[in-house]
Amino acid sequence: MISRAPPTRSPGPTPAAAPQRRRLSSTEREQQIVAGAIRFFADRGLDGQLRDLAREIGVTHALLYHYFPTKQALIDRVYVDLFEGLWKPEWEQTLDDPRLDAQTKFSRFYCDYARAIFERSFVRILVFSGLSDHTIPNRFFELLRERLFPRLIRETRRHCGVTSRTKPTARELELLMGLHGGIFYIGLRRWVYEQAVHGSEDSEHDEIFICDRVQAYLLSVKAVLYAVPAKKRAAPVQFA
Repeated sequence: MISRAPPTRSPGPTPAAAPQRRRLSSTEREQQIVAGAIRFFADRGLDGQLRDLAREIGVTHALLYHYFPTKQALIDRVYVDLFEGLWKPEWEQTLDDPRLDAQTKFSRFYCDYARAIFERSFVRILVFSGLSDHTIPNRFFELLRERLFPRLIRETRRHCGVTSRTKPTARELELLMGLHGGIFYIGLRRWVYEQAVHGSEDSEHDEIFICDRVQAYLLSVKAVLYAVPAKKRAAPVQFA
């Protein structure tokens, strides 16, 4: 009697080995933490707990403190990356270009500036910090007072035919802040209030709105502060 060996079964598919996670370098890990902190602070504000941040990023609390020993150190790094890091030297070059008129300078600067600041994280973290420790608004406005506002005042005066180099008056600064703050308000509506004022809050028409604000500012400042007084008219002749 011939014995038959049992049929051999073909082996099934070999299960794929789980992909090994690449170990992040020290620089990459630090960048991961900072990016996660920006998202976290934009959602929860600067009062959010670092234990919750570590959990969201997927790192241990101890590892987080290895890179940033204090919460303020992490906030300082967020400021450098998100706020100070957005500043472009080309903006100053545009405002200093003698070949351009004031309206062109202001429009070009603010349209590009708005593309940088109309980000959810920028707007919300600036507001959250203003409601807590003021650290970020204080530092950012110091940058603006040093590198931006003097240039805008200078160009405003030139536009109005004023050659004075005196310290700007409170009225000059307040009118300028009406322009600067009004442009920021577009981002505030979008990312804090989340209110559609004119039916659509997308960015499609941002440049049009910004150019409108620039033109309105230059017209109003000339009329309000630097209008040439009209000559007194001669008194009408009185007939007996």
